Amino acid sequence: MEMDVVTKLREAFPDLSEDTLQQLKGLVRVATYPPNTLICEEGAYEYVFYLIVDGEVEITKHFDGGEERVLRHSTVGDFFGEMALVQQEPRAANVRTTRDTTVIEFDKEVFDNLLASSPELAWRMVRTTFDRLRSNDQTALSDLHEAYMTLARLDKAKLDFIEIAAHELRTPLTVIQGYADVLRNNDVIQTDSVLTEIVGGIMRGTTRLYEIVNGMLDITKIDTDTLKTSRVPVLLQSVFAELKNEFSSALAERKLELHVKQIGDVPYIEADPNLIYKVFYQLLVNAIKYTPDNGSITVTYWLTEVERMGPAVAIAVQDTGIGIDPKHQKAIFEKFYQIGQVALHSSGKTSFKGGGPGLGLALVKGAIEAHQGMVWVESEGYDEEKLPGSAFKVLLPAHTPDFLSQQ
Repeated sequence: MEMDVVTKLREAFPDLSEDTLQQLKGLVRVATYPPNTLICEEGAYEYVFYLIVDGEVEITKHFDGGEERVLRHSTVGDFFGEMALVQQEPRAANVRTTRDTTVIEFDKEVFDNLLASSPELAWRMVRTTFDRLRSNDQTALSDLHEAYMTLARLDKAKLDFIEIAAHELRTPLTVIQGYADVLRNNDVIQTDSVLTEIVGGIMRGTTRLYEIVNGMLDITKIDTDTLKTSRVPVLLQSVFAELKNEFSSALAERKLELHVKQIGDVPYIEADPNLIYKVFYQLLVNAIKYTPDNGSITVTYWLTEVERMGPAVAIAVQDTGIGIDPKHQKAIFEKFYQIGQVALHSSGKTSFKGGGPGLGLALVKGAIEAHQGMVWVESEGYDEEKLPGSAFKVLLPAHTPDFLSQQ
């Protein structure tokens, strides 16, 4: 039995005049598709508008290139395909039949004339389209909320693991260090250069592990907002002098030069000396790691004025290293973030491109922000041949000599 196209069009578009309906009859097509037919393909340029007169379709979309999600099901009297025609853009979703489905198809020119002939129909179609967009937004927001909750659970589980692992590692480390210390002071060991070197290696290894464990505990405190900072006068000149001495062997081994430059008078800062030391310790470790042999590192600091912070001490740790791609420049301050293939990183705290737990810069960010300061990195990009270098910049609130007189 032949379909009465005019009746179907009248039911779907009651705003149209009889003359318009009769004209449309000769301009549209009627098509029937079997189940699981892909009528519209996401991303494709297709300029056809569809009105369902029998059957059902399923409308789906890929979110962020991931799993295909069902947006809705449409049945008799519903239409689809209008957004691609109005916006002249690719299809925003896939449309598949779920059973035998009959549609009336309108080419773009016919669709445009249809809207022009009836402002009421055009307005009704706009409302329907906005309702669908709002529904899609709600689906996306629901997905984002679910993803956020999953990430929050994973992050908490990771923090719990870090804290437990750090505490569990401390006890055997203390035992190892204690026995190593006994061995180091043994008369037999002291007379044997090979054994002395072996014990020295054990001591260096345990010291390095202690640094990692303490860093893990600091990270858990930062992420759980339990990091406590003492506030005493700290002179950066003394901090950098101590660090320069600390890294003297590593710098000599790598043939690197470390320059510390103070510009003008720089006052004390009110800060936690232990945390401030760790901040610039980690920044220097990072600079040493990513600067090839025979390079240089320059630490420059000066007094400045910062909006909403007032007097501040600005510190720049500039290296002549391999640089950092702009796409990584924010992410490197996140815990466990690693650039490149971790399996290819060399071991060693200060070896070129040496590996690590990925906690150093996260500790830097957390400690600086605990002092109401700011930290960021500037680099033209990553290049192991041109060596554009990186500059890690820190702003810390400064205090004038009046602060010292109040202590």
